[in-house]
Order: sequence, then C-alpha cells, then structure tokens
Amino acid sequence: MEGAKLIIEEIHREADQKIKYLLGEANKEAESIKKEAEERARSRAEWIMRKAKTQAEIEKQRIIANAKLEARKKKLQIQEGIIKEVFTSLKERLASMPEEEYLETLKILILESVKELEVDSVIVSSNEETLNLLKNKSRSIKAFITKNLGKRVQIEFGEPINTIGGVLVQSSDRSVRVDNTFEARMERMESELRTKIAKAIFG
Repeated sequence: MEGAKLIIEEIHREADQKIKYLLGEANKEAESIKKEAEERARSRAEWIMRKAKTQAEIEKQRIIANAKLEARKKKLQIQEGIIKEVFTSLKERLASMPEEEYLETLKILILESVKELEVDSVIVSSNEETLNLLKNKSRSIKAFITKNLGKRVQIEFGEPINTIGGVLVQSSDRSVRVDNTFEARMERMESELRTKIAKAIFG
C-alpha cells in the first residue's frame, strides 16, 4: 500500500508541475499577444496621427494657395480700375481740348507720321470735325511740316473715319500708313501703362 501511495503522490506532483508549466506558457503567450496588440494599436495611432498631420498640411497649403489667388485677383482688379480711370480721364481731357491746343497736337502727330513713313506725299484722315479743322488750317500745317522736315511734303485730306480724334496718315498710294488716332495711341499707351502699374503693384 505504501508503494501505491508514493506512486499517486508522484503523479500528483508531476500533474502540479505540468499545470504550473502550462499556466506559465499560457501567461507568456497572453502577455506576448497583449504586447503585440498594444504595438499594433500604437502603430495604428501613429499612422492616424501622421495621416491627420499630412491632411492638415494639405489643407493649410490649399488655404494659402487660395489666399494668394484671391490677392492676385484683387491686385488685377485694382490694376484694371486704375487703367480704366486713367483712360476715362484722358478721353475727357481730349474731348475738352481747346481748338488751338488740338491743332498743335495734330501738327505734331502728322509730323511724326510723315517722318515714320519717309515719303513725300501723304493722305491724312480723321473724323469729319477734325478734317474740317485741318483743311481750314492746311497752310499753317504744311508750313510746320516743311519747317521741321526741311523739305516740302504734299498733303491731301481723305474721307472721314470713325475716330474720336488724332490722324491716320497714309502714303499717297495707300501702301503704308501710320495710325496716330487717339484710340491707336491710347492702345499703345495702355500696354506701357499696364506694365508700369503691374510692376508697381506686383513688384
């Protein structure tokens, strides 16, 4: 009986050791699973944070880009406003120009045109009112051209054209011309003015 008791006790002892071993392994595995889960959770949280940060940066850049675009649009509106104001004022100034001053302006425009054309015979066109003024003052105009060029230039007057003022000067065969109407000069001036204003506004 004593031998059987010892065997039973040995079996219990081995069983206890086996149970302790299995429990230890189970605890280790549970701890490993817990750590792995925590690591996955931490990595997931970091990924979410990085993604949120990236999205926030993208949104920030979008807002900045939109703000820059709006600022540029505003500057362009200011530029167009200035140009419109300048040309409105210029048109009013031209419309109210005294006849004597207008005549002197026409003389200079015709002289510039003849110099550019480099011909001895020209046809001058303008609106009907300006043509009447030029015809009435043709002797004075021709004398001015001769004096400044040092030679005589034959000047004829063409048909009325649609313009607010100034002159369109052509060679007698109409092969070349210089457009010195106020509209053409303002158009050329606009390009220069736009560049000047843009430089002042945009730097």
